[in-house]
Amino acid sequence: MRNLDAPRMCNGTRLQITQLGRNIVRAIIMTGTAKGEEVLIPRIPIIPTDLPFQFKRVQFPLKAAFAMTINKAQGQTLKVAGVHLEKNCFSHGQLYVACSRVSSPQNLHVLTKEGKTKNVVYKNVLN
Repeated sequence: MRNLDAPRMCNGTRLQITQLGRNIVRAIIMTGTAKGEEVLIPRIPIIPTDLPFQFKRVQFPLKAAFAMTINKAQGQTLKVAGVHLEKNCFSHGQLYVACSRVSSPQNLHVLTKEGKTKNVVYKNVLN
């Protein structure tokens, strides 16, 4: 991944893709200081340096994301969120972070085993 135009377009910037072309992706920035701006993302040359031979390929500096970890979601505001909790949270505060990303409880959808999950709380943190 490349930081194309920091701080507008850097690692972690969420985009809504509006048009896919052969050499250009048109998108709208959904987070950060440039929220709402339309951007054009070109294919860029990638030349690996860790191989004994050289070659060049062109690709879009994008990574499709349909999910994110609870830690990555911290600080995000989402309109709708689905939380996959078939395995329990493993750290203090993760359940709170996962459930507090949406502004309305109607927009939070939680998948758990048997309708239950464990909320991990470290008592020594609360003292």
